[in-house]
Amino acid sequence: MRPHEKLDVWKRSIDLVVRVYKATEVFPTHERYGLTSQIRRAAVSIPANIAEGAARQSSKEFAHFLSIAQGSGSELETELLIAERLGYLGSGGYTEMRDELDSIGRMLVGLARNVKRILH
Repeated sequence: MRPHEKLDVWKRSIDLVVRVYKATEVFPTHERYGLTSQIRRAAVSIPANIAEGAARQSSKEFAHFLSIAQGSGSELETELLIAERLGYLGSGGYTEMRDELDSIGRMLVGLARNVKRILH
């Protein structure tokens, strides 16, 4: 098993990616290369950066990639809010995904804190 596969935050962020992909399937066709693409890339970036960081040789590098994952989460939240305001997300879709993002964000902060403790 790869190191990232043991992390609950990675597993939950993968589940969020699947949810985001399903939610964006119904976006207008003219958004395919715009907002849909941006939202999907930001979502995928979260577990991808967790995995890349976990595969690195040092805790400092891992902490850096966790920070990037947190940034991608903030980007995703912003893009989902825009989609919600444009009426692209179904009832409750934004709120549910935002709540999941908040939970993943807290997990990332906790993991980063533990990784940084190792550095000191």
